[in-house]
Amino acid sequence: MMRFSVSNYSIKCATASWQLLQKRFNTTNVSSSLQITNNALALPVAKQQSKHFTVQTKTRTLGKSQVLLASFVGRVVILGSGWAGFRLIRELDKKNYDVSMVSPRNHFVFTPLLASTSVGTLEFRCITEPVRAYSKETNFYQAFCDQIDVENQVIHCTSNIDADPTKKESFTLDYDKLVIAVGAYTKTFGIPGVKEYACFLKEVNDARKIRQRLIDCFEYASQPGISDKEKEDRLHFVVVGGGPTVGSKQCSHARLLTLCLKQGVEFSAELYDFISDDLSRLYPDLMKKTRMTLYDVAPTILGAFDSHLSDYASKKFSRKGIQIKTQRIVDRVEKDHLVIKDEGKVPYGVLVWSTGLTQNPLVESFASAAKDKSGQRILTDGQLRVIEKESNAPYPNIYALGDCATILDNDLPATAQVASQKAGFLVKHLNAIAKKGYDIPDGKDFKYKNNGIMAYIGSYEALVDMSAWHNWAKMSGHLSWLLWRSAYISKSVSIRNKMLIAYHWFLTFTLGRDISRF
Repeated sequence: MMRFSVSNYSIKCATASWQLLQKRFNTTNVSSSLQITNNALALPVAKQQSKHFTVQTKTRTLGKSQVLLASFVGRVVILGSGWAGFRLIRELDKKNYDVSMVSPRNHFVFTPLLASTSVGTLEFRCITEPVRAYSKETNFYQAFCDQIDVENQVIHCTSNIDADPTKKESFTLDYDKLVIAVGAYTKTFGIPGVKEYACFLKEVNDARKIRQRLIDCFEYASQPGISDKEKEDRLHFVVVGGGPTVGSKQCSHARLLTLCLKQGVEFSAELYDFISDDLSRLYPDLMKKTRMTLYDVAPTILGAFDSHLSDYASKKFSRKGIQIKTQRIVDRVEKDHLVIKDEGKVPYGVLVWSTGLTQNPLVESFASAAKDKSGQRILTDGQLRVIEKESNAPYPNIYALGDCATILDNDLPATAQVASQKAGFLVKHLNAIAKKGYDIPDGKDFKYKNNGIMAYIGSYEALVDMSAWHNWAKMSGHLSWLLWRSAYISKSVSIRNKMLIAYHWFLTFTLGRDISRF
């Protein structure tokens, strides 16, 4: 108990307020009345538990009297530092929530420009935002969440710090509200050799690995004693995956399998620029032996775009010498070649795999949550609350969003745009709960606003498809490229990164890309 002196008027006000707060929050484990002795007020010490909040009491001195302040702080734990999680940790009301984030990486990645960093158009620091810079009032833990204990409102985590790889520290965190935004992994379809030999494009480390391998291929081909056949094989760059298939008429399973976030096409475009603008000056003798091939299982690339725009991109790629081979199936991948059904062995120097998404292990381990038909994503209601498998009712305090979740009867593509909008919706909902002081009953459901899609296709050209707004809002060419760049600078989070992106674009345009290998 804590005890402090107050005026008679303060005692009356505090007593009335305390009783009202008890009634409002059902704080059954807080004493039913305040104790007043010798003009002193006694009350339980902070923190007392309500259903999904923590009752926190503080004292403030006003003149000669001390005044009781009671606040209700919910412990919110966010899993993941992607588009959804990063927006949540920036915009949640820290005064009314005790916010913690658990993520295996300590930064956010601006994924639309990840392909640019893989060839040196931008540097890696241009697209990363440190989580701790935005979480001074929150707790951050660089770790994996391995298990969710719904009954006890606890998550079990394993540290992702490599100080001692043989010993991984484990710990638990309590939560009042849990937000699952762990994202998804790149899908390999169980094809042998993909994990071992292919490069993915989901993280900054992936982009760094691709850049190093590209330079290695040209340096290897420049060595004396290398035959023309070896040079041609090593300078063949293969991309598997030609863009997202996110049309509203497609089933969620097909959508999940072929979703590639445009990375395949945009990487091909960036690589073409890198070779034609920079490597052609430095390795002129190797240009005739350099080639690129884009494979996709779908009938066309960029299937999410208007057909005229996707045809435009295909024609542009063909003119640049980029081979597009659609409706191809990869049987297996070896160290220096892949095997294509009905085509046989195809040698490569670098293979970039961008063919869809598969579930995060945490989603699989969360057995009590309902999943979509493919079993890959968590099902939520319109307010993003996780649906329990047995009862088909939503958990009142567990939410899921981003690539790892989808709304029941409102399947949306697993894109950054959808994840960010869902996070904005949930931020407003949780902040409203904090202001009112109690869980808001069923309210408005999340509604997705399609802001259009863009894709870079090389040579300072891009595609812009905003036909969801107006049928005529479809563009291609150099003006679209200016819109593409303007949009991504404006969407970048910090002023620092906006300046870095503009600066490195200017450097690349005037001085070329850096080909140092380190």
